[in-house]
Amino acid sequence: MVCVALVATLLAVHTVIATNVMSTDGTKQVELVPTTVSIDKNINPKSDEIKQIGSQALTQDTSGLTENTVSSSTPATKASTTAPASTSAATTVSPSSVTNGTQTPIQFATAVKPDTPADYNSQWDLGYLIAIDNPDSSYACAKITLTDEDRDLLERLCMGEFGSGGFIGASLIAQSVKDAMCFEGYGSVEEVIRECRYDGSTEIGTNDDCRQAVRYIFDENHDAVQHRIMYMYNPYMVQSSFHESQNFILAYGGVRFFDSWA
Repeated sequence: MVCVALVATLLAVHTVIATNVMSTDGTKQVELVPTTVSIDKNINPKSDEIKQIGSQALTQDTSGLTENTVSSSTPATKASTTAPASTSAATTVSPSSVTNGTQTPIQFATAVKPDTPADYNSQWDLGYLIAIDNPDSSYACAKITLTDEDRDLLERLCMGEFGSGGFIGASLIAQSVKDAMCFEGYGSVEEVIRECRYDGSTEIGTNDDCRQAVRYIFDENHDAVQHRIMYMYNPYMVQSSFHESQNFILAYGGVRFFDSWA
């Protein structure tokens, strides 16, 4: 199942470093201190062109329609968790630790190093928006055709889950939903939201980035990254040893994305 808790800033990855600080009673506590690492070198150089093409197509498709739009600034969503069923600093979070409610350290997972260096250009040429160091060349998801109701719901879900993540952040959400439908057999976006416990609001509208992302991932059958995404969470919102025990794929805008090991 996919598990989601998302908040982001566009085109940045936040690593989390555990530092010891003293509380008022003299005991040691752990504070999460964010640092920012640019991921520009991992972004498809044609991502703006891809988005622009989608924008033009959407303008043609939706001319004359009244749309519910809001700004891309959305609050963080509350985390939900499900029961268990050479790396680059640009796309991975360095080994560090966070703590749970009992102050037990949780070690951050890192991406599995490939046998040979990843070819970013080949990933970009295939249409992936972010090149990762651990791509899965066997990854493939059949094209899924959305109903009008599913499309509207998914566009609003992308806004509620990763509204501040822009076109790429929304594409990661759309891919996660498509992967859930493709590999877990869910028949609708509503079922994915319910069974996978997405918490992002679907009541705040959407924007062009989210509409473009849904079009790119579903209508054109592309993906944000060359790997299945089955779990995600935001360590600034919750600490999860379960997530960190899964197959870490990438971090984007402070959000950590995983596949299962199965």
